Amino acid sequence: QEKLVESGGDSVQPGGSLRLSCTASGFSLDHYSIGWFRQAPGKGREGVACILTTDNSTYYADSVKGRFTISMDTGKNIVYLQMTNLKPEDTAVYYCHSGANWGQGTQVTVSS
Repeated sequence: QEKLVESGGDSVQPGGSLRLSCTASGFSLDHYSIGWFRQAPGKGREGVACILTTDNSTYYADSVKGRFTISMDTGKNIVYLQMTNLKPEDTAVYYCHSGANWGQGTQVTVSS
């Protein structure tokens, strides 16, 4: 069974950092492109960052460029989202997505 599990969400102050992890089981992460999405209260789900398996290129939403970094450890079958200089508007549930699979989400709250 293919499954994704996110972890690493927490409450931090503005300017803080977090690293989210997404662990895959039942399939290899290098089979599909993988992305991080987020959904803030009362808003739709938006793409944050992704890695394309065709050439390992990465893409970021304008709102997180220069602050977030997506990376993948194929040996551990984990994809990471390193988030720095966090802002209150980054508050959301963060999900990873690969193939037809979505994780359950992990909550990130940025507040003073």
